[in-house]
Amino acid sequence: MSIKQKLNRLKNHIVHEDVLKKEQDIEIPYLKRWESVGVKPFFFDGQYILIREVEYPLNYRHGLYELSEVIDVVDYWNDNEMEHPLSAKGHKPYELFFFDTETTGLKGGAGNMIFLLGFARILFDKVVIKQLFLPAPGHEVALYQRFLSEVNIKTLVTYNGKAFDWPQVKTRHTLIRNMVPQLPEYGHFDLYHAARRLWKNSLESVKLSNVEKDILQVNRKEDTPGYLAPILYHHFLKDPNPDSVIGIFQHNEMDILSLISLYIHLSKKLLFPDDNHDDKELFEMARWFQAQGNEKLAYFSYAKINEQSSSLHLKAKFEMAMLAKRNGRLDEAVKLWSEIKKHGQGFLKIKALVELAKFYEHYEKNIDAAYIDTNEAIQILKQLERMGVSKHSTQKEELLKRKWRLEKKKNKLEDLEER
Repeated sequence: MSIKQKLNRLKNHIVHEDVLKKEQDIEIPYLKRWESVGVKPFFFDGQYILIREVEYPLNYRHGLYELSEVIDVVDYWNDNEMEHPLSAKGHKPYELFFFDTETTGLKGGAGNMIFLLGFARILFDKVVIKQLFLPAPGHEVALYQRFLSEVNIKTLVTYNGKAFDWPQVKTRHTLIRNMVPQLPEYGHFDLYHAARRLWKNSLESVKLSNVEKDILQVNRKEDTPGYLAPILYHHFLKDPNPDSVIGIFQHNEMDILSLISLYIHLSKKLLFPDDNHDDKELFEMARWFQAQGNEKLAYFSYAKINEQSSSLHLKAKFEMAMLAKRNGRLDEAVKLWSEIKKHGQGFLKIKALVELAKFYEHYEKNIDAAYIDTNEAIQILKQLERMGVSKHSTQKEELLKRKWRLEKKKNKLEDLEER
Protein backbone atom coordinates (compact mmCIF):
# COMPACT_ATOMS: atom_id res chain seq x y z
CA MET A 1 0.00 0.00 0.00
CA SER A 2 1.40 3.42 -0.96
CA ILE A 3 1.98 6.26 1.55
CA LYS A 4 -0.87 8.19 -0.07
CA GLN A 5 -3.25 5.27 0.42
CA LYS A 6 -2.17 4.86 4.06
CA LEU A 7 -2.76 8.54 4.71
CA ASN A 8 -6.17 8.33 3.07
CA ARG A 9 -7.12 5.44 5.36
CA LEU A 10 -5.72 7.24 8.41
CA LYS A 11 -7.71 10.40 7.74
CA ASN A 12 -10.93 8.43 7.96
CA HIS A 13 -10.33 7.90 11.66
CA ILE A 14 -9.83 11.62 12.39
CA VAL A 15 -12.95 13.67 12.91
CA HIS A 16 -12.75 17.19 11.46
CA GLU A 17 -15.39 19.89 11.35
CA ASP A 18 -15.25 19.88 7.55
CA VAL A 19 -16.01 16.15 7.50
CA LEU A 20 -18.99 16.67 9.79
CA LYS A 21 -20.09 19.45 7.56
CA LYS A 22 -19.85 17.19 4.53
CA GLU A 23 -22.09 14.65 6.23
CA GLN A 24 -24.61 17.33 7.03
CA ASP A 25 -24.46 18.57 3.48
CA ILE A 26 -25.17 15.14 1.98
CA GLU A 27 -28.77 15.15 0.91
CA ILE A 28 -30.53 11.83 1.33
CA PRO A 29 -33.71 11.60 -0.75
CA TYR A 30 -36.83 10.62 1.22
CA LEU A 31 -34.89 10.59 4.51
CA LYS A 32 -38.06 11.05 6.59
CA ARG A 33 -39.65 8.06 4.87
CA TRP A 34 -36.54 5.96 5.48
CA GLU A 35 -36.56 6.90 9.16
CA SER A 36 -40.25 6.01 9.45
CA VAL A 37 -39.42 2.38 8.54
CA GLY A 38 -36.45 2.17 10.93
CA VAL A 39 -33.69 2.90 8.43
CA LYS A 40 -30.78 5.20 9.37
CA PRO A 41 -27.85 6.53 7.34
CA PHE A 42 -24.20 5.69 7.93
CA PHE A 43 -21.58 8.12 6.57
CA PHE A 44 -18.02 7.35 5.60
CA ASP A 45 -15.53 9.38 3.60
CA GLY A 46 -18.13 11.46 1.79
CA GLN A 47 -20.33 8.44 1.05
CA TYR A 48 -23.33 6.96 2.84
CA ILE A 49 -25.36 3.80 3.06
CA LEU A 50 -28.68 3.03 4.73
CA ILE A 51 -28.92 0.61 7.65
CA ARG A 52 -31.96 -1.24 8.92
CA GLU A 53 -31.84 -3.19 12.17
CA VAL A 54 -34.52 -5.61 13.34
CA GLU A 55 -34.61 -7.53 16.62
CA TYR A 56 -36.43 -10.77 17.38
CA PRO A 57 -36.90 -12.35 20.81
CA LEU A 58 -35.44 -15.83 21.12
CA ASN A 59 -38.91 -17.32 21.60
CA TYR A 60 -39.99 -16.08 18.16
CA ARG A 61 -41.10 -19.03 16.00
CA HIS A 62 -40.16 -19.14 12.33
CA GLY A 63 -41.77 -22.19 10.80
CA LEU A 64 -41.13 -25.30 12.87
CA TYR A 65 -38.67 -23.78 15.31
CA GLU A 66 -38.15 -21.09 17.89
CA LEU A 67 -34.99 -19.10 17.27
CA SER A 68 -33.65 -20.11 20.70
CA GLU A 69 -33.21 -23.66 19.40
CA VAL A 70 -30.13 -22.60 17.45
CA ILE A 71 -28.41 -22.16 20.83
CA ASP A 72 -29.43 -25.69 21.76
CA VAL A 73 -28.09 -27.27 18.56
CA VAL A 74 -24.75 -25.46 18.90
CA ASP A 75 -24.52 -26.96 22.41
CA TYR A 76 -25.42 -30.39 21.01
CA TRP A 77 -22.68 -30.11 18.39
CA ASN A 78 -20.16 -29.19 21.07
CA ASP A 79 -21.17 -32.24 23.12
CA ASN A 80 -20.98 -34.58 20.11
CA GLU A 81 -17.83 -36.16 18.68
CA MET A 82 -19.23 -36.53 15.17
CA GLU A 83 -17.19 -34.83 12.47
CA HIS A 84 -19.40 -33.20 9.87
CA PRO A 85 -19.29 -30.17 7.52
CA LEU A 86 -22.18 -28.59 9.46
CA SER A 87 -20.72 -29.22 12.90
CA ALA A 88 -20.55 -26.14 15.13
CA LYS A 89 -18.13 -27.86 17.50
CA GLY A 90 -15.71 -25.31 18.90
CA HIS A 91 -18.10 -22.43 18.21
CA LYS A 92 -20.40 -20.32 20.33
CA PRO A 93 -23.84 -19.34 18.98
CA TYR A 94 -22.83 -15.69 18.57
CA GLU A 95 -19.94 -16.74 16.32
CA LEU A 96 -22.34 -17.93 13.60
CA PHE A 97 -23.08 -15.30 10.97
CA PHE A 98 -26.28 -15.97 9.04
CA PHE A 99 -25.67 -14.16 5.77
CA ASP A 100 -27.59 -13.37 2.58
CA THR A 101 -27.27 -10.80 -0.20
CA GLU A 102 -29.41 -9.16 -2.85
CA THR A 103 -27.67 -8.28 -6.12
CA THR A 104 -28.28 -6.40 -9.35
CA GLY A 105 -28.24 -9.67 -11.30
CA LEU A 106 -28.84 -13.34 -10.66
CA LYS A 107 -25.54 -14.38 -12.22
CA GLY A 108 -22.03 -13.74 -10.97
CA GLY A 109 -19.25 -11.65 -12.45
CA ALA A 110 -17.60 -8.28 -11.96
CA GLY A 111 -20.60 -6.46 -13.43
CA ASN A 112 -22.91 -7.84 -10.75
CA MET A 113 -23.21 -5.51 -7.76
CA ILE A 114 -24.41 -6.33 -4.25
CA PHE A 115 -26.89 -3.70 -3.14
CA LEU A 116 -28.08 -5.32 0.10
CA LEU A 117 -25.98 -7.18 2.66
CA GLY A 118 -28.10 -8.87 5.28
CA PHE A 119 -26.88 -10.79 8.31
CA ALA A 120 -28.05 -12.05 11.70
CA ARG A 121 -26.25 -12.59 14.98
CA ILE A 122 -27.44 -14.70 17.90
CA LEU A 123 -27.12 -12.78 21.16
CA PHE A 124 -27.88 -14.06 24.67
CA ASP A 125 -31.41 -12.64 24.71
CA LYS A 126 -32.32 -11.92 21.09
CA VAL A 127 -31.51 -12.28 17.40
CA VAL A 128 -30.38 -9.11 15.65
CA ILE A 129 -30.72 -8.76 11.89
CA LYS A 130 -28.86 -5.94 10.17
CA GLN A 131 -29.25 -4.94 6.55
CA LEU A 132 -26.82 -2.62 4.77
CA PHE A 133 -28.31 -0.98 1.68
CA LEU A 134 -26.36 0.63 -1.15
CA PRO A 135 -28.27 3.75 -2.27
CA ALA A 136 -26.22 4.15 -5.46
CA PRO A 137 -23.18 2.51 -7.11
CA GLY A 138 -20.76 5.20 -5.90
CA HIS A 139 -21.11 4.30 -2.22
CA GLU A 140 -19.51 0.84 -2.04
CA VAL A 141 -16.60 2.03 0.13
CA ALA A 142 -19.06 3.02 2.86
CA LEU A 143 -20.94 -0.27 2.39
CA TYR A 144 -17.90 -2.52 2.86
CA GLN A 145 -16.33 -0.34 5.52
CA ARG A 146 -19.41 -0.80 7.70
CA PHE A 147 -19.87 -4.45 6.77
CA LEU A 148 -16.30 -5.38 7.63
CA SER A 149 -16.58 -3.65 10.99
CA GLU A 150 -19.40 -6.09 11.84
CA VAL A 151 -17.90 -9.44 10.89
CA ASN A 152 -15.82 -10.46 13.88
CA ILE A 153 -17.15 -13.98 13.52
CA LYS A 154 -15.91 -17.51 12.80
CA THR A 155 -18.41 -19.11 10.45
CA LEU A 156 -20.74 -17.95 7.71
CA VAL A 157 -24.09 -19.71 7.34
CA THR A 158 -25.53 -19.24 3.84
CA TYR A 159 -27.71 -20.83 1.20
CA ASN A 160 -25.56 -21.36 -1.91
CA GLY A 161 -23.18 -18.76 -0.50
CA LYS A 162 -20.07 -20.70 -1.46
CA ALA A 163 -20.95 -20.51 -5.13
CA PHE A 164 -22.68 -17.10 -5.24
CA ASP A 165 -22.88 -14.71 -2.28
CA TRP A 166 -19.35 -14.90 -0.92
CA PRO A 167 -17.58 -14.92 -4.32
CA GLN A 168 -19.59 -11.78 -5.14
CA VAL A 169 -18.41 -10.15 -1.91
CA LYS A 170 -14.83 -11.05 -2.79
CA THR A 171 -15.18 -9.67 -6.31
CA ARG A 172 -16.62 -6.33 -5.20
CA HIS A 173 -14.12 -6.07 -2.34
CA THR A 174 -11.23 -6.52 -4.76
CA LEU A 175 -12.27 -3.35 -6.60
CA ILE A 176 -11.97 -1.21 -3.45
CA ARG A 177 -9.58 -3.24 -1.30
CA ASN A 178 -7.14 -0.32 -0.86
CA MET A 179 -9.84 1.81 0.79
CA VAL A 180 -11.45 -0.67 3.21
CA PRO A 181 -10.26 -3.28 5.73
CA GLN A 182 -9.03 -6.65 4.53
CA LEU A 183 -11.57 -9.39 3.90
CA PRO A 184 -10.97 -12.13 6.48
CA GLU A 185 -11.22 -15.85 5.88
CA TYR A 186 -14.11 -17.72 7.52
CA GLY A 187 -15.49 -21.16 7.98
CA HIS A 188 -18.62 -21.71 5.90
CA PHE A 189 -21.77 -23.74 6.43
CA ASP A 190 -23.53 -23.78 3.05
CA LEU A 191 -26.99 -25.20 3.72
CA TYR A 192 -27.82 -25.48 0.02
CA HIS A 193 -25.53 -28.49 -0.36
CA ALA A 194 -27.17 -30.17 2.62
CA ALA A 195 -30.64 -29.49 1.17
CA ARG A 196 -29.62 -31.00 -2.19
CA ARG A 197 -28.36 -34.14 -0.50
CA LEU A 198 -31.54 -34.68 1.48
CA TRP A 199 -34.33 -33.40 -0.74
CA LYS A 200 -33.27 -33.22 -4.39
CA ASN A 201 -35.35 -36.32 -5.16
CA SER A 202 -38.39 -35.35 -3.10
CA LEU A 203 -38.82 -31.63 -3.85
CA GLU A 204 -39.60 -30.01 -7.18
CA SER A 205 -36.44 -27.98 -6.65
CA VAL A 206 -34.30 -27.12 -3.65
CA LYS A 207 -34.74 -23.37 -3.92
CA LEU A 208 -34.91 -21.86 -0.45
CA SER A 209 -38.56 -20.92 -1.02
CA ASN A 210 -39.45 -24.60 -1.64
CA VAL A 211 -37.47 -25.82 1.36
CA GLU A 212 -39.18 -23.19 3.50
CA LYS A 213 -42.65 -24.22 2.45
CA ASP A 214 -42.30 -28.01 2.25
CA ILE A 215 -39.73 -28.72 4.96
CA LEU A 216 -39.76 -25.83 7.46
CA GLN A 217 -43.49 -25.03 7.13
CA VAL A 218 -42.79 -21.34 6.57
CA ASN A 219 -45.55 -19.61 4.63
CA ARG A 220 -44.70 -16.12 3.49
CA LYS A 221 -47.48 -13.59 2.99
CA GLU A 222 -47.24 -10.75 0.46
CA ASP A 223 -43.58 -11.54 -0.19
CA THR A 224 -41.53 -9.78 -2.87
CA PRO A 225 -40.06 -12.61 -5.01
CA GLY A 226 -36.27 -12.68 -5.12
CA TYR A 227 -36.15 -12.56 -8.90
CA LEU A 228 -37.84 -9.12 -8.82
CA ALA A 229 -35.17 -7.61 -6.57
CA PRO A 230 -32.80 -6.50 -9.38
CA ILE A 231 -35.68 -4.93 -11.33
CA LEU A 232 -36.96 -3.04 -8.29
CA TYR A 233 -33.48 -1.82 -7.41
CA HIS A 234 -32.89 -0.47 -10.92
CA HIS A 235 -36.22 1.32 -10.61
CA PHE A 236 -35.08 2.74 -7.26
CA LEU A 237 -31.91 4.14 -8.83
CA LYS A 238 -34.09 6.20 -11.18
CA ASP A 239 -36.56 7.25 -8.50
CA PRO A 240 -35.13 6.68 -4.98
CA ASN A 241 -38.44 6.27 -3.22
CA PRO A 242 -37.99 3.77 -0.35
CA ASP A 243 -41.40 2.22 -1.03
CA SER A 244 -40.05 0.54 -4.17
CA VAL A 245 -37.44 -1.47 -2.22
CA ILE A 246 -38.92 -1.97 1.28
CA GLY A 247 -40.29 -5.31 0.07
CA ILE A 248 -36.73 -6.41 -0.76
CA PHE A 249 -35.64 -5.69 2.81
CA GLN A 250 -38.51 -7.80 4.11
CA HIS A 251 -37.77 -10.64 1.67
CA ASN A 252 -34.11 -10.65 2.71
CA GLU A 253 -35.13 -10.62 6.38
CA MET A 254 -37.27 -13.73 5.87
CA ASP A 255 -34.42 -15.45 4.01
CA ILE A 256 -32.12 -14.86 6.98
CA LEU A 257 -34.66 -16.16 9.49
CA SER A 258 -35.07 -19.23 7.30
CA LEU A 259 -31.30 -19.82 7.41
CA ILE A 260 -31.53 -20.01 11.19
CA SER A 261 -34.50 -22.41 11.12
CA LEU A 262 -32.90 -24.55 8.42
CA TYR A 263 -29.64 -24.84 10.34
CA ILE A 264 -31.64 -25.96 13.39
CA HIS A 265 -33.56 -28.48 11.28
CA LEU A 266 -30.53 -29.97 9.56
CA SER A 267 -28.53 -30.13 12.78
CA LYS A 268 -31.30 -32.02 14.57
CA LYS A 269 -31.63 -34.45 11.67
CA LEU A 270 -27.91 -35.16 11.76
CA LEU A 271 -27.48 -35.25 15.51
CA PHE A 272 -30.59 -37.31 16.23
CA PRO A 273 -31.18 -39.68 13.28
CA ASP A 274 -33.11 -42.00 15.60
CA ASP A 275 -35.90 -39.39 15.66
CA ASN A 276 -36.11 -39.27 11.87
CA HIS A 277 -39.31 -40.86 10.52
CA ASP A 278 -38.90 -40.10 6.80
CA ASP A 279 -37.18 -43.09 5.19
CA LYS A 280 -36.11 -41.19 2.08
CA GLU A 281 -34.54 -38.47 4.16
CA LEU A 282 -32.92 -40.98 6.50
CA PHE A 283 -31.50 -42.92 3.55
CA GLU A 284 -29.88 -39.77 2.12
CA MET A 285 -28.53 -38.89 5.55
CA ALA A 286 -27.02 -42.36 5.83
CA ARG A 287 -25.33 -41.89 2.46
CA TRP A 288 -24.05 -38.52 3.68
CA PHE A 289 -22.64 -40.05 6.87
CA GLN A 290 -20.99 -42.71 4.73
CA ALA A 291 -19.46 -40.10 2.41
CA GLN A 292 -18.03 -38.34 5.47
CA GLY A 293 -16.44 -41.60 6.64
CA ASN A 294 -18.81 -42.10 9.57
CA GLU A 295 -19.63 -45.71 8.79
CA LYS A 296 -20.97 -46.47 12.26
CA LEU A 297 -23.69 -43.82 12.05
CA ALA A 298 -24.36 -44.70 8.40
CA TYR A 299 -24.91 -48.35 9.32
CA PHE A 300 -27.19 -47.36 12.20
CA SER A 301 -29.30 -45.20 9.85
CA TYR A 302 -29.56 -47.93 7.20
CA ALA A 303 -30.54 -50.40 9.91
CA LYS A 304 -33.36 -48.11 11.07
CA ILE A 305 -34.77 -48.17 7.53
CA ASN A 306 -34.31 -51.93 7.24
CA GLU A 307 -36.37 -52.45 10.39
CA GLN A 308 -39.38 -50.77 8.84
CA SER A 309 -41.66 -51.83 6.02
CA SER A 310 -40.35 -49.38 3.46
CA SER A 311 -39.73 -49.27 -0.26
CA LEU A 312 -36.12 -48.47 0.61
CA HIS A 313 -35.46 -51.29 3.05
CA LEU A 314 -33.81 -53.52 0.42
CA LYS A 315 -31.56 -50.66 -0.72
CA ALA A 316 -30.68 -50.04 2.91
CA LYS A 317 -30.03 -53.76 3.34
CA PHE A 318 -27.58 -53.70 0.41
CA GLU A 319 -25.68 -50.73 1.84
CA MET A 320 -25.51 -52.50 5.20
CA ALA A 321 -24.08 -55.55 3.47
CA MET A 322 -21.39 -53.49 1.72
CA LEU A 323 -20.42 -51.85 5.00
CA ALA A 324 -20.29 -55.25 6.68
CA LYS A 325 -18.06 -56.53 3.84
CA ARG A 326 -15.74 -53.52 4.21
CA ASN A 327 -15.34 -54.32 7.89
CA GLY A 328 -14.72 -58.04 7.43
CA ARG A 329 -18.14 -59.26 8.56
CA LEU A 330 -18.67 -61.51 5.55
CA ASP A 331 -21.20 -63.86 7.15
CA GLU A 332 -23.47 -60.89 7.86
CA ALA A 333 -22.97 -59.52 4.35
CA VAL A 334 -23.82 -62.86 2.71
CA LYS A 335 -26.99 -63.16 4.77
CA LEU A 336 -28.12 -59.66 3.67
CA TRP A 337 -27.25 -60.27 -0.02
CA SER A 338 -29.16 -63.56 0.11
CA GLU A 339 -32.25 -61.77 1.42
CA ILE A 340 -32.04 -59.30 -1.47
CA LYS A 341 -31.60 -62.21 -3.89
CA LYS A 342 -34.80 -63.71 -2.53
CA HIS A 343 -36.97 -60.58 -2.30
CA GLY A 344 -35.32 -58.01 -4.56
CA GLN A 345 -35.61 -57.29 -8.26
CA GLY A 346 -34.01 -55.36 -11.07
CA PHE A 347 -30.56 -53.83 -10.77
CA LEU A 348 -30.47 -54.14 -7.00
CA LYS A 349 -30.92 -57.90 -7.25
CA ILE A 350 -28.22 -58.03 -9.94
CA LYS A 351 -25.78 -56.24 -7.62
CA ALA A 352 -26.55 -58.67 -4.78
CA LEU A 353 -26.08 -61.66 -7.09
CA VAL A 354 -22.72 -60.32 -8.27
CA GLU A 355 -21.53 -59.85 -4.67
CA LEU A 356 -22.64 -63.38 -3.82
CA ALA A 357 -20.83 -64.71 -6.89
CA LYS A 358 -17.64 -62.94 -5.81
CA PHE A 359 -17.96 -64.39 -2.32
CA TYR A 360 -18.52 -67.96 -3.54
CA GLU A 361 -15.72 -67.75 -6.08
CA HIS A 362 -13.01 -66.09 -4.01
CA TYR A 363 -13.79 -67.07 -0.41
CA GLU A 364 -15.78 -70.31 -0.53
CA LYS A 365 -14.15 -71.58 -3.76
CA ASN A 366 -17.62 -72.78 -4.71
CA ILE A 367 -17.47 -72.28 -8.48
CA ASP A 368 -20.86 -73.88 -9.10
CA ALA A 369 -22.65 -71.46 -6.74
CA ALA A 370 -20.77 -68.50 -8.22
CA TYR A 371 -21.70 -69.61 -11.74
CA ILE A 372 -25.41 -70.01 -10.86
CA ASP A 373 -25.64 -66.51 -9.34
CA THR A 374 -23.74 -64.93 -12.23
CA ASN A 375 -25.96 -66.60 -14.79
CA GLU A 376 -29.08 -65.47 -12.93
CA ALA A 377 -27.79 -61.90 -12.95
CA ILE A 378 -27.26 -62.12 -16.73
CA GLN A 379 -30.79 -63.39 -17.29
CA ILE A 380 -32.27 -60.52 -15.26
CA LEU A 381 -30.20 -58.01 -17.21
CA LYS A 382 -31.37 -59.51 -20.52
CA GLN A 383 -34.97 -59.26 -19.35
CA LEU A 384 -34.46 -55.60 -18.48
CA GLU A 385 -32.98 -55.02 -21.94
CA ARG A 386 -36.04 -56.55 -23.57
CA MET A 387 -38.21 -54.19 -21.52
CA GLY A 388 -36.14 -51.25 -22.74
CA VAL A 389 -34.97 -50.47 -19.21
CA SER A 390 -31.33 -51.39 -19.39
CA LYS A 391 -28.59 -49.86 -21.49
CA HIS A 392 -25.80 -51.00 -19.20
CA SER A 393 -23.56 -52.51 -21.88
CA THR A 394 -20.49 -52.29 -19.61
CA GLN A 395 -22.27 -54.17 -16.84
CA LYS A 396 -23.37 -56.87 -19.31
CA GLU A 397 -19.86 -57.18 -20.66
CA GLU A 398 -18.44 -57.62 -17.15
CA LEU A 399 -21.04 -60.27 -16.31
CA LEU A 400 -20.32 -62.21 -19.48
CA LYS A 401 -16.59 -62.11 -18.75
CA ARG A 402 -17.27 -63.40 -15.23
CA LYS A 403 -19.45 -66.21 -16.61
CA TRP A 404 -16.79 -67.13 -19.19
CA ARG A 405 -14.07 -67.24 -16.51
CA LEU A 406 -16.25 -69.36 -14.22
CA GLU A 407 -17.05 -71.75 -17.08
CA LYS A 408 -13.34 -72.24 -17.65
CA LYS A 409 -12.83 -72.97 -13.96
CA LYS A 410 -15.79 -75.37 -13.96
CA ASN A 411 -14.43 -77.26 -16.99
CA LYS A 412 -11.01 -77.42 -15.43
CA LEU A 413 -12.41 -78.88 -12.22
CA GLU A 414 -14.53 -81.37 -14.14
CA ASP A 415 -11.44 -82.53 -16.09
CA LEU A 416 -9.55 -83.01 -12.85
CA GLU A 417 -12.41 -85.06 -11.39
CA GLU A 418 -12.56 -87.31 -14.48
CA ARG A 419 -8.89 -88.06 -14.16
